[in-house]
Amino acid sequence: MAASEPSKDGKDSILEPLCFPDQPADTSSPPGVQCPGSEPLVCLFCSESVPPPRKDVLLRHLLMEHKLVIADVKLIADVPKYLLYWKGRFLEQPLTDFCSVIKTNSTGPVEKQEDYFLLCDVLPEDRVLREKLQQKRLEEVLEQQQKERDDSSFHRLCMFCSEEFTGNRSSLLNHMAREHSFSIGLPDNIVYCSEFLDTLQDKLDSLQCLYCEKTFRDKTTLKDHMRKKAHRRINAKNHEYDRFYVINYLELGKTWEEVQSEDDRELADDEDDDWSDWQAHPVSAVCLFCDHQSETLEQIYAHMKEAHGFDLHLLKTELNLKFYQQVKLVNFIRRQIHQSRCYGCTRMFDCRADALRHIAAEGHVMKLPEMSAWDQPQYYFPTYENDALLCTLSDSEEGDGDEEHRGEEIPVIAEDISNLRALKQSSVLKQLLKERGGSS
Repeated sequence: MAASEPSKDGKDSILEPLCFPDQPADTSSPPGVQCPGSEPLVCLFCSESVPPPRKDVLLRHLLMEHKLVIADVKLIADVPKYLLYWKGRFLEQPLTDFCSVIKTNSTGPVEKQEDYFLLCDVLPEDRVLREKLQQKRLEEVLEQQQKERDDSSFHRLCMFCSEEFTGNRSSLLNHMAREHSFSIGLPDNIVYCSEFLDTLQDKLDSLQCLYCEKTFRDKTTLKDHMRKKAHRRINAKNHEYDRFYVINYLELGKTWEEVQSEDDRELADDEDDDWSDWQAHPVSAVCLFCDHQSETLEQIYAHMKEAHGFDLHLLKTELNLKFYQQVKLVNFIRRQIHQSRCYGCTRMFDCRADALRHIAAEGHVMKLPEMSAWDQPQYYFPTYENDALLCTLSDSEEGDGDEEHRGEEIPVIAEDISNLRALKQSSVLKQLLKERGGSS
């Protein structure tokens, strides 16, 4: 989940969309390939600064003190340089020249309204900056990878049989895959290989299984466990390994495990960009009140009604909710429960479990506050970025006759996709890959 914590004054302090925990078949969480450096992260408006490992502290400071949210921070290749760039630009021009303005409590009294600012790559200047930072990092990684491919001074012992290997790293990696059925991927897919192997060796020295990450009492027990359970592989859910796979620097938002299973020939195919046969991985919708998941609309709605007494269909009918009002209602309830607050009476609790017990005991499951409390622009943004429940929502059964009126009340954040094919063909990363491929 994204960094967030309920503030003592009851104010919302979620920095960016949260994320439901990964399920066994779900790999939606993007790779964290950023490696903390020594360059501090600076506030865009004041003298506040923090070291890179405390990035969430600075993001919270920007939100609470300056009402600024930076979208998709985890996809920014070099956060310190990104912040320094915008700190300089905000000294030159007003904040509103760059940021989208979100007004909270827009239908309430003027004195209770607040303006929040969103800095994201919808702005062409921000998009160009992110691409430049990404390109620079990709160049550095590819240069490092090439050094490792050409390095003939590699020297290391096998982690499983202590056989000695010198020369090129591929000899050791291929040996472990062939003789010990332990593969971390093709050698040419790995970067920072020595550090990667050090990480794995440290785990084994700590008597920790590389796959299930359980700790054992001695090396013999650990060895037998990994052999019998076929655990001679790394844990694909552990994002500690993401920075060691070059693919994580090429396709942001996609894990190395997903890409490794794809046909590599697609990378060289620049003739036909037809995506008509693309299919998304199936996702499960999570209940508003517990961890139950269902893969169909009927199942998740039936569960919430039978297990918790919450009837979203009934609310939609009684309140005549349009599609985007349903979206805001779901995001509102998610947000209140995450903050350990009863959405019916706004009472705060010490933990989420206490809030849910109160909602059930007091019969507040179907008790909604005035519409003005949740029919707010801020709830267009999902509380959980992978909230599949939002995908199950539909407009009221009035048909499409009021389609033209529906669009009048929907705020649209513009994004330049007027020439999507041209953008794809001229992608900086695509061109760089072609050049690298030609020189390999």
